Amino acid sequence: MNKNIKRIGYGFMGLIGLLLLVAAFNYQRIQRLLHVNSLFEADKIVHNFLTMEDAFPVTGIQASGSPNLFPKGNMDLPKNLTYGDKTMSTSDYLKDTWTTGLLILHKDSIKHESYYLGHSQDQTHISWSMAKSFVATLLGIALEEGKFESIEDPVTKYVPELKGSGYDGVRIKDILQMSSGVRFNEDYVDFYSDINRFGRNFALGNSLDNFCKSLVNEKPPGTVNHYVSIDTQVLGMLLKRITGQSLSSYLEEKIWHPIGMEHDAQWITDNEGMEVALGGLNISLRDYARFGHLMLNNGQFKGKQIVPRQWIKDSVTPDAPHVMPGPSSKYKSNFGYGYQWWIPEDADGAFLARGVYNQFIYIYPKQDLVIVKNSGNPKYGRAGDYSMAQTMGFFAAVVAELETKEVAEVMLVK
Repeated sequence: MNKNIKRIGYGFMGLIGLLLLVAAFNYQRIQRLLHVNSLFEADKIVHNFLTMEDAFPVTGIQASGSPNLFPKGNMDLPKNLTYGDKTMSTSDYLKDTWTTGLLILHKDSIKHESYYLGHSQDQTHISWSMAKSFVATLLGIALEEGKFESIEDPVTKYVPELKGSGYDGVRIKDILQMSSGVRFNEDYVDFYSDINRFGRNFALGNSLDNFCKSLVNEKPPGTVNHYVSIDTQVLGMLLKRITGQSLSSYLEEKIWHPIGMEHDAQWITDNEGMEVALGGLNISLRDYARFGHLMLNNGQFKGKQIVPRQWIKDSVTPDAPHVMPGPSSKYKSNFGYGYQWWIPEDADGAFLARGVYNQFIYIYPKQDLVIVKNSGNPKYGRAGDYSMAQTMGFFAAVVAELETKEVAEVMLVK
C-alpha cells in the first residue's frame, strides 16, 4: 500500500516537473504571442515601436567608427497643409498621426529635427515596410557583385526549396515589383488576415522560410500589382543564399559602414536567425535620413559608388502598366511601384519608402530633399484614416516652403 502511494507520489511529482518544463520552454513563445497581439494597442504602440529589440530576438548592426555627421541648419515648418479640399495645421497633423520623430534634410544639412512621445536622437524605431527598400537596395549591390545573374531569372534558380510553392518559377523582378501573383491578405486590421497570421506564426518562434513555402499562387506573375509582404521575405531568402551572409552582416558591410551610419541598429529574426526582411529593421531617425541621402545621390557617397546608379534609376522607374502611378483597375492605390519603392502620382521625380502606422522616407531629388517621419499611429488603416493623404500634403507643404524661401533669397541677392 505504502509502495503504491509512493509510486503515485513520484509519478505526480514527475508530471508536475514535466509540466513545469513544458511551461518554461513555451513561456517565451507565449509572451511573444501576447506581445504581438497587443502590439498596436493605443496605450502601448509608441513604446512598442521604440523597444522592439527588447521583445524579440535580433541581430546587431554596428555603427560606423567614422560617422558621417550632417551640419545643422534651420527652417520653419509650414503652418498648414492641405489634403483634398481640407486644410489642417501642421501641429495638429503631427499630433493626429502620433509622430515620434521628424527630420528634414535639405541640401546636405539637417534643417529640422524633432522628437515626440518619448523618442530620442540615439534611439532606434521600427521600420516596418521601409525595410523592404533596404532589402531591394542590397539586392542591387549583390547583382553588381555578380552574386546572381539577372532579375529575369526565376527565384527558384537560387532558392530551390521554394519549388512547389506559390513562388515556383516566379521571376525575381516580379517579386521586386510586388507582382508575384501569390495569394495574400495584407489587412493589418483584420485579425484573421495572412499578414496577422504571419505575425502570430513568427511570435510562436516558427520558421519564416517555412511560412514562405506555405503560400500558393493566385494570379499569373507580372500582371497585377498586389502588395504581398512575403515577397520581400523571399528576397531576403534569396540574398542570404547568394551572398552566404546574413542580411544584417551584408547591410553592415555594404551600406552601414561605407556611408558612416551614426548609430547601432538591430534586425529582428526568427528563432533560426533569419531576419524579418519584410519589416524588422530598427534604426535611428538620422540613419534613416542617411539612407535616404544615399538614394538621393544616386547611390554615391563622397565620390564612391555604393549602390549601382542604374539600379537606383530602375528601382524608382515603373516600367509596366500594372505598376504605374495613377488610377488603375489593377491596383487600389494611386501610387506606382518600383523595386520596393513607392512612386506618387504626379511625382515630379519623388519616391519614397513606406511603413505601416505612418513610417516614411520621402526623397525629392529636384529640391535635394529627404524627409523622414516615424510614427505610432494606432488609427492606421481604420475607417476615417486620412494619414496617407495628410502626409503627402505635408511633404508638398515642405517643398512649397523651401521653394518660397529660395525665391526670397534670390530676390534679396538681386
